[in-house]
Amino acid sequence: MKFLEYTPLERINDFLDHLSLGECTIKGCLEAYSCKHTGTDKKLSISLEHEMLDYLGRSSDTDSSSPVDHLLSRSSRKTLIYLVLTLYHMYPDYDFSVVKAHQFFTEESWDSFKQIFDTYMFEASKEWVQANGDGSLIETLKEALDEVVKLSECEIYSYNPNSDADPFSERGAIWSFSFFFYNRKLKRIVSFRFLCLSNLVVEGLLPNELGYGEDEEIFDDMDM
Repeated sequence: MKFLEYTPLERINDFLDHLSLGECTIKGCLEAYSCKHTGTDKKLSISLEHEMLDYLGRSSDTDSSSPVDHLLSRSSRKTLIYLVLTLYHMYPDYDFSVVKAHQFFTEESWDSFKQIFDTYMFEASKEWVQANGDGSLIETLKEALDEVVKLSECEIYSYNPNSDADPFSERGAIWSFSFFFYNRKLKRIVSFRFLCLSNLVVEGLLPNELGYGEDEEIFDDMDM
């Protein structure tokens, strides 16, 4: 996997680097990668493939509802390996298990992604228009993604790990999302991570473990 630099992505990254919204801060990051193996990628991909095959061998053939059914397809395993390799490059100090990771990936559509983005990034989108005045944030994002990975040819995945398998967790996080846009033909992936932090927790004015009511109160301050 090779990191790719694209100016349209960097423009959005600069805006979402540390967007303060009163008691909350929005952070976001887009990263593009080529799926061509570099360095230790080949060795790691072979290891991940063996891990999946071993897991499939130990899974019950009679369990028709098994969540590993799609791993029987070689192309599905290859896609999952690329997704996990992307995670490794994003977080090289974190040890990902491909067997665990596949349980947290969900295939999405552009519409399902846009619904989440429009809901949770509503205030950030207003700030974008005020700062740039040249189109909405979601349309700018769509154009940037289309330039890099051609959205019409993309498979879109969300990654929603539990707390034990989440390398993205940050102190004071109220919510967070991770999406991957994969173009099989171009062999490129764009990852997009965006989250909301409580400034009160980050600055030490509240404990990190917010109670439900406190979390709701902070979240309600954002006009969604």
